[in-house]
Amino acid sequence: MLNYIWLALILLAVVIGGAQGRMEAVTKEAIDRASFAVVHLALPLAGIMTLWLGIMRLAERAGLVQVLARGLRPLLRRLFPEVPAEHPAMGAMVMNMAANLLGLGNAATPLGLRAMKLLEALNPRPGTATNAMCTFLAINTASLQLIPITAIGVLAASGSANPTAIVGTALLASFTAAACAITAVKLYARLPWYRLAPANAAERAAAAPVAEPEPELPEPAALTKPGILLLVGFLGLFAWLFFRLVWLPGGGAETLFVRTVKAVSLLAIPFLLSVIPLVAALRRVKVYEEFVEGAKEGFQTAVRIMPYLVAILVAIGMFRAAGGIELLTRGLAPVLAVVGFPTELVPMAFLRPLSGSGSLGVLTDIAKTHGADSLLARTAATIFGSTETTFYVLAVYFGSVNVRRTRHALAAGLTADVVGIAAAVFFCWVMFG
Repeated sequence: MLNYIWLALILLAVVIGGAQGRMEAVTKEAIDRASFAVVHLALPLAGIMTLWLGIMRLAERAGLVQVLARGLRPLLRRLFPEVPAEHPAMGAMVMNMAANLLGLGNAATPLGLRAMKLLEALNPRPGTATNAMCTFLAINTASLQLIPITAIGVLAASGSANPTAIVGTALLASFTAAACAITAVKLYARLPWYRLAPANAAERAAAAPVAEPEPELPEPAALTKPGILLLVGFLGLFAWLFFRLVWLPGGGAETLFVRTVKAVSLLAIPFLLSVIPLVAALRRVKVYEEFVEGAKEGFQTAVRIMPYLVAILVAIGMFRAAGGIELLTRGLAPVLAVVGFPTELVPMAFLRPLSGSGSLGVLTDIAKTHGADSLLARTAATIFGSTETTFYVLAVYFGSVNVRRTRHALAAGLTADVVGIAAAVFFCWVMFG
């Protein structure tokens, strides 16, 4: 499906741009997007991935990932029946989902790419997405997170008196989208044009170099009593920092909930970057060596995804510069108005699956034009906080393992986007309308 959509975006951009006299803008956007994909996305992502893949290896060596995966094993077995219960991919997917729930986007992407690599190790058909890959990406594109930090930040910067009012609606919309994504990806996998026949002997033999199992992890040493005391003391330090950030300011304009959200956002990454290496060191893991070993994958993965990023961002940028989004908005606005969808939100609905920066710009504009506490602004913020840039996610994740036949992953992701947007409009109407 991505083949047809990518080609359609390119051709429509040329046709629409030519008809509207925007060919210069289309040309400029194609070049700018290609540069942006490499310089501003892939290269910074290489550094972030290097950091988080190193931390991920320490978490594995310390046994933390395995503990987390065992706790969620009943749920994971239902979601990913094709993946062995003890396979490292289970732990990587759990870590990715946990990072997404906490809104740690910088940590979630590298952990998700690590999970995709491990899932590819189980793939008997390299280049074709497995059911487990499609399910994993459907969950990611549902954008399930507890606190939509970016959307709250936009409302706060635009002068909202209560920017966290959207937390409840975003949670409801994202949970609805996630449930729909999981249901859709399971149903689509059964359709004749998406269903995969069992791999034959030749396919399994050809996949042997890829499907090599990862080496068994050595059992980490048990924590000693002094080690436990040190760890408890360190956790106590973070508890004190959290208490200071939440309770000591007092008397300010911010509510307790706002201060709690800010404290979690501020402390989450320092907590992970310090506690995981500390636990690993206390369990006799050579932290520096293992971190470097895990970090080696970061730059290589960033290089692999560059062509996929360039392809999708150039096509989207050309289509947008040509005025394609504007035409779709004007054409569908009357139809959507009949079903009660606000016409002012049509650009957000179209841009959100395509462009994170574009949809963020639309959200900012709506908040400034209609007021940060208006129903439109809160609905746009809920849409932003409960959906994901589906095309970008698929390009990055599948590109990291050279998967070109994405099967039903895009259909499931777009289904989740549509349901998430509709749910956001409905819940905001109920809560604020």
